[in-house]
Amino acid sequence: MKSISEINEKIKKGCATVLTAEEFKTLVREGNTPSFNDVDVVTCATCAVMSGTYAQMTIPVEKPGLFRRVQKMTLNGVSAFCGPCPNEGLGTADVIVYATEKASKTYGGGHLFRDIVEGNEIEVIAEAEGKTYEKTIFGDEIESARMLTTRSAFKNYSAFVNESKEPFDTIFSVLPLKGGLSEATVSGCGEINPLQNDHDMRYLKSGAKILLNGSIGRIIGQGTRSSLKKPNLSVYADMSDMMPEFMGGFVTSKGPECITTIATALPVTDERAIECLSVLDSDIILPVEDVIKRSHKGDSDYGQIWQGTDIKPEVNPMNCLFCGECPAGLSCPTRAIMPGGGIISSRCVSCGTCVFTCPGEVYTMNMGNIEYNGNSSPVKLRQSDKSRANEMTEILKDMIEKGDFTYF
Repeated sequence: MKSISEINEKIKKGCATVLTAEEFKTLVREGNTPSFNDVDVVTCATCAVMSGTYAQMTIPVEKPGLFRRVQKMTLNGVSAFCGPCPNEGLGTADVIVYATEKASKTYGGGHLFRDIVEGNEIEVIAEAEGKTYEKTIFGDEIESARMLTTRSAFKNYSAFVNESKEPFDTIFSVLPLKGGLSEATVSGCGEINPLQNDHDMRYLKSGAKILLNGSIGRIIGQGTRSSLKKPNLSVYADMSDMMPEFMGGFVTSKGPECITTIATALPVTDERAIECLSVLDSDIILPVEDVIKRSHKGDSDYGQIWQGTDIKPEVNPMNCLFCGECPAGLSCPTRAIMPGGGIISSRCVSCGTCVFTCPGEVYTMNMGNIEYNGNSSPVKLRQSDKSRANEMTEILKDMIEKGDFTYF
C-alpha cells in the first residue's frame, strides 16, 4: 500500500508513473492490468453539458463615487445577479451569473463565460439609483472571475427517449426529440468519468485538486442531488487560466445550456483503487428514461455508446451541396459548422447533430444504438464529448509529470 503523501513526493521528484484513463483501460482490455506498484496516478475526465455551472465576478462599471451600488446588470444581455457585497461607492459590482441564464434563444451564460475567457468584448449595462450606465469591456478587464458548480461530473448519467407520439422540446436534445422511441440522446463519458473510477469517493473529496476547463481548482464537496447511487461533485476554479475550447454555450431545443470539462487525478494507493479503475464501458449501466414522464424504460450500457463507434465526426467537404442556408450550420448547438463543409474543431463537441441535418452527408459518424428491454433506439445526440475529455486527461497527465499538479 502507498500513501497519498508518498505519491505526491514522487510527483515532486518527477518519478511518478502516470497513465490516462484511456491508457489504463487499454491495458485492462489487453489482459495486462497493472498492480498498484506499477502506477501512481490515473487521470480521468468528463466533458459535457453541465447546467449547474455558474460564475461569481467583479465587474467594472464606472469611476468611484458616481453611485452607491448597482441594483441590476446584464452582460451581453445575460442577467447578472448583484451582490451580496454592495461595493458601496466603488464603481464596481459583485455579481453571480448562472450558465443557464438566457439573453436569447441562442446565447446564454455558457456563451458569456467562453467570451470572457477568450477576452472578447462584453457589453455591460448596469442600473444604479435610477440611472443606466453602459460600458464595453474585455474579458481580461474583469479583475475577479471564478467559476463554480452546484452539481457536476455525475457518475455518468442517463439516456432519454420519447415514448409519446409527438416530438418534444427538451434540454436533452438539440432538435425536438422524436416520439415512438425512434431516437435517443445520451450523456456520460463512461469508463473515463472521474467518479466512475472512484465510486467509493475515497479520493474525490473536499479539498482535492481538479482541473475545471483546464484551470487548477478544488472540490468543494458533493453537489446538490448527490447520492450514493448517483454521486456528483461541486467544484471551483479561477477563470483566468481556463481554456475556451473546453467550455462554452450549447443550444438545445429549450434554449442555451453550458459545456463544462472536469478532470481529476486519482492516486493509486492499493489494489482496491486498481479494482475501481478497471471498470470498462460495458460494465457501466446506462439507464434509459422517458424524457416526458421521467419513467424508467430499461437499462443499456456505455459499451453501446463508446465501443465500436466513432467519437468524432469525419468531415467530407467534397459532399457539400452548398445549400442556400446550411441546415447543419443552423442546427449546430456550438456554432462549429462552417459554410462549404468545414468545421471549427475548437468549437465542435462531437454531438452528432450535423450528421443528421446535413443533406449532403458532409459529416459522418457512427453513433451506435442503445438496446434496452427489447427495444432499440439509434443515438441521435451525445451531450458528452469523450474526445475532449480524453484530451483533458492528457493535459493533466503532462502537468503531473512536470510537477505542476499534485493531489492536494
